Amino acid sequence: MEDIEKVIGKVKFSLFSPDMVRKISGARVIIPDTYDDDGYPIDGGLVDSRLGVVDPGLRCKTCGGRVKECPGHFGHIELVRPVIHVEFSKYIYSVLKSSCPECKRVVEGSGRKAKGECPNCGAKIPDIKFLKPATFFKDNVQMLSTDIRDWLAGVPNDDLRKLGYDPDFARPEWAILSVLLVPPVNIRPSITLESGERSEDDLTHKLVDIIRINQKLEANINAGAPQLIIEDLWELLQYHVTTYMNNETANIPPARHRSGRALKTLAQRLKGKEGRFRYNLLGKRVNFSARTVISPDPRLRIDEVGVPPAIAEELTIPMEVTDWNVEECKKYVRTKEYPKALYILRPDGKKLKITDEMREQMAEELKIGWAIERQLQNGDIVLFNRQPSLHRISMMAHEVKVIPGRTFRLNPAVTAPYNADYDGDEMNLHVLQTQEAQAEARYLMKVEDQIISPRHGHAIIKPQEDHVSASYFFTKDGTEFTKEEASRLLLIAGIKELPKPNKKGMYEGKRLFSLLLPKGMNIKVRSKLGEEVVIKDGELLKGAVESRALEGEMLEQIFVKLGSQAAKEFLDNVTNMCLEALSWNGMSVSMKNYSLSANADKKVKDIEDKANREIENLIMQYKNGKLERSPGLTLKETLEGNIMMVASKAREDVGKVVESDLGMENTSIIMAKIGARGSLLNAIQMSAMLGQQAVRSKRLMRGYKGRTLPFY
Repeated sequence: MEDIEKVIGKVKFSLFSPDMVRKISGARVIIPDTYDDDGYPIDGGLVDSRLGVVDPGLRCKTCGGRVKECPGHFGHIELVRPVIHVEFSKYIYSVLKSSCPECKRVVEGSGRKAKGECPNCGAKIPDIKFLKPATFFKDNVQMLSTDIRDWLAGVPNDDLRKLGYDPDFARPEWAILSVLLVPPVNIRPSITLESGERSEDDLTHKLVDIIRINQKLEANINAGAPQLIIEDLWELLQYHVTTYMNNETANIPPARHRSGRALKTLAQRLKGKEGRFRYNLLGKRVNFSARTVISPDPRLRIDEVGVPPAIAEELTIPMEVTDWNVEECKKYVRTKEYPKALYILRPDGKKLKITDEMREQMAEELKIGWAIERQLQNGDIVLFNRQPSLHRISMMAHEVKVIPGRTFRLNPAVTAPYNADYDGDEMNLHVLQTQEAQAEARYLMKVEDQIISPRHGHAIIKPQEDHVSASYFFTKDGTEFTKEEASRLLLIAGIKELPKPNKKGMYEGKRLFSLLLPKGMNIKVRSKLGEEVVIKDGELLKGAVESRALEGEMLEQIFVKLGSQAAKEFLDNVTNMCLEALSWNGMSVSMKNYSLSANADKKVKDIEDKANREIENLIMQYKNGKLERSPGLTLKETLEGNIMMVASKAREDVGKVVESDLGMENTSIIMAKIGARGSLLNAIQMSAMLGQQAVRSKRLMRGYKGRTLPFY
């Protein structure tokens, strides 16, 4: 039979009417049990073969298909008394409030709630109250589900349209359930335990409860039981249907397993992090991928990713056997050491696992046109990704570098596009399986092509933290190296010729740094320290290189004029050379960095006392009515604004004292000023004054009364 293809034009969600439920049902379920003593599904039970099959060897009695062919079919339970679908309670409430109980017409102009008399029939409009999750009161008398259904069923279609309903697809009385859909067996399969006993799905357990209470209610009605007993059983049926729909309904105790575990019913299957939508539909699981924690490694090139051996030995990359590489492929098949081939792929689609005993024989049988799957090795192209993937450069192509350890290694310069840090972040690695995918990654996604951000047009892959500090110390006046030290530094940067030494026979940091700059580069920029950095024809003549000069001028100019490859090499060479030099001397930060002299401490105390006196004076003026009101502000707002001004000025004055006292020999101040890490404000707050804390440029106006100090 020829397949008929159709394009879906639209999807419309609607409620099932009782008749529609019966039409789509494959069987009426009447027995609160599953399998007979021989292990076969009971007819009319909850795993009736007409609802689909989950056991191999059985055929579905509705479509005739076996386990893999049958999609499953719905069944239904006829409820003896109608119950309210808890998820539609608020819609039921809306219609009851807006309509007349006598003529069932919607009261015109009533908005969301009708009051007084009905203009259509003159009947009194009752006061309708709704108690969550599914109890309704009419003039303080509880309404039965049958009464509510009859009321809603009488509302004309035209009136429902005024309330926003489409009566062809969703009449409100359909939210009062008289027939309950039973889901197919294959979405609630039984599992067989080691003991041989069957364990049923949570939905099946809940449906068993519903059928039992339904049967008990029917028996009591037929036996003429007192109304009180019938209403209790009816309420219990409502409870079981409610918890079947949503076992986390407010004001309702959750249905539990015998072990005490709350059952996962329909709503719990759908919502939340592990529900159908987020976990199954939006969550992806793919082959040829790995995930682990990331760690920094500044010695890696920016386009490399350090891969643990455990991952490199497990993941494979296919190699097609050709005239050109047949011997290389055979070598991968023969060897028992890493990197080796793990599988052979034949043209007929068969995948053969290579065992150590069969390696030699399989290598001889290897033919052109076949393919092998070999272990990941240095130089392979892979995709590296950190979630959430918010922009294009959350996923980039890196080359593999197999390094001992258990974590992925990443150059700190590449963390910004991934928005990654090293406090436990995990990242994903994807091994590309086709030549086309690998080519696309190499030419479209490689790291060096993403140095300039597509968002703001400035460098996003750039020197970070210690890179900037190292560059500053390397190029500041007075930094000199011996011949041996200079040789080692230049070899790290890939330069094999030494420049001429100075008169003392030493090699200046500026001179060595200049060897990494391209000829023709001319830069004159004022650094964050306020001094000029001057580069003329690729020679650093003046100033110490900090973040503004390094990333904002040099790196971007090289990228624009010489291309991404030159920018990558410059970034790798500068950071490696400068970090090596920094590692010889070290750069430490300790509590001593934030200790002020006695004189500075006194100045800070004086500024603080002065600010307190000014603020107290402002408050007194406010209380005495002598405070001059600012234009457009109330007296209270004027007071608050003046207090903030005094507090801000105090912090500014303290900042000047701290900056002067700590000085430019303090590593914390250096890092803040050159743009490596932190700010001057951090140093001020740690060494002298936290300052007035503000929310939206105002002092905290509420939420601080009756709280103990730990709250702050």
